[in-house]
Amino acid sequence: MKKVILALAIVLSAISSFAQSKRDTKPTLQLVRNATLIIEYGGKKILVDPMLSPKGAIESWAGIQTNPTVDLPLPINEIVDDVDLVLVTHTHADHFDEEASKTLSKSIRLINQPADTVFFEKEGFSNATALDSTMLWNDINITRIEAQHGSGEVLKMMGKTSGFILKGENLPIVYIVGDAILTDEIKETIKKFKPHYIVVNSGGALIQGYEDTPILMEESQTTALIGESGNAKVIAVHMDALDHCRTTRVSLSKKATELSIGTDKLIIPQDGEVITLSR
Repeated sequence: MKKVILALAIVLSAISSFAQSKRDTKPTLQLVRNATLIIEYGGKKILVDPMLSPKGAIESWAGIQTNPTVDLPLPINEIVDDVDLVLVTHTHADHFDEEASKTLSKSIRLINQPADTVFFEKEGFSNATALDSTMLWNDINITRIEAQHGSGEVLKMMGKTSGFILKGENLPIVYIVGDAILTDEIKETIKKFKPHYIVVNSGGALIQGYEDTPILMEESQTTALIGESGNAKVIAVHMDALDHCRTTRVSLSKKATELSIGTDKLIIPQDGEVITLSR
């Protein structure tokens, strides 16, 4: 019996060590779909802007087809299992949908912008924090950055959005810009924090009736941001998943080629793709 107990203890110890070692590997960023990301960072699994609805479950925003326009590339349980923190840039349905609210534990650790405090209270999330500026969470500095989701009358319609910066000791600095057009504040943020990676929502989304006023960066603004990015690599997401996003992976790649921007500077991941992050 003692031998059996000893063997069991060894097995459990090995399993625990293996699980820990998995979390101690290099940081990674996985594009799930649209702006939904899984970031393994500092030994923690961080889920960003979960839109978990099946294909076609949400209304059309451009009168073309229902959203999202593609399926999730992996099962929902793989996305939400063992999540340590959820970061939400804002609560539009393509960044936090009903499926995410139903699926995630109401006690999960969640960080949101102050403008969405009431939303998460109504949704019953008991461990949500409205981040005004900066906080330290499990040795990771998280800084919220204001974002501008359009301009003029469109900006009033779209409301408040934010981005986040992740910074940990001996870890690459990651700037998640969020839903935004290119602004001087984004340029100043890059100069101040000197990120190693900048995640940009490059879908070039438009609102019906305001087709001349983009609410996201498109090809020209994304490549202009690359010109302001210093030594950072730019990861472009939020494409090929919603009917009101006019910039595609193909059109952005074409624009980058025209400007001689290589894959060493611009990364355009496919849904489900994992990128290893380095300093």
